[in-house]
Amino acid sequence: MGLKVIGAGFGRTGTLSLKIALEQLGYTKCHHMIEVFGSEAQADYWAAIGEGKAPDWDKVFDGFEAMVDFPGCIFYRELAEKYPDAKVILTVRSSDSWWKSASQTIIAIRKAVPFWMPMFVPRMRKILGMHNALLWKRTFQEGMDDPRQAKRVYERHNAEVKKTIPASRLLVYEVKDGWGPLCAFLGRPVPDTPFPKVNDTAEFKKRVRIMEILTWAPWVVLALIGCGLVLYAALTSGHGAT
Repeated sequence: MGLKVIGAGFGRTGTLSLKIALEQLGYTKCHHMIEVFGSEAQADYWAAIGEGKAPDWDKVFDGFEAMVDFPGCIFYRELAEKYPDAKVILTVRSSDSWWKSASQTIIAIRKAVPFWMPMFVPRMRKILGMHNALLWKRTFQEGMDDPRQAKRVYERHNAEVKKTIPASRLLVYEVKDGWGPLCAFLGRPVPDTPFPKVNDTAEFKKRVRIMEILTWAPWVVLALIGCGLVLYAALTSGHGAT
């Protein structure tokens, strides 16, 4: 099938709204980080890429006509060369607003993952490994949680996309601008429905809170086991005395 649209914008620039919009415009499935979380095969593909293995992009994006968000946007240059007829969309917002959103979501949830989870949840172990290799180290040089470093990387990435991709092939786009510029760029009719606006920051915060609660799960289990053993010892000791 091959990609027809390549999203070069970092996550937290309206990429989920763009994913939904592209699918509404008829692009059969748009790849997004949520596919990596939801698919064992995708987790395997991207874990291998994070480990330095050469990607088979046709296999990674089999069944997808479009791609946005992390981790695919990191490889926009390679994908643009692989799929020369694909159009490229760079979603943008101010670096300050991007950092505010990223710090409350993708950075916060990474820090909140319980220490024990990668040991017992293989898919989470793969995703965390991919995140550490491709985002934390390769993209942000281990400064993803440093606002100055992260914003520098964000701004440099956007500048490189504009320099690398010919203007005739590139749309620099803010999702707040809606259907007009997007449909004009892609040559698609403007839908009668409103442009999708997805603000999932609140949902991310719920996930972060769940992760923080789960951090204490092993100690709760151990405490319950300890209480159970104490109670059992007390009951058996009393029974033996009679």
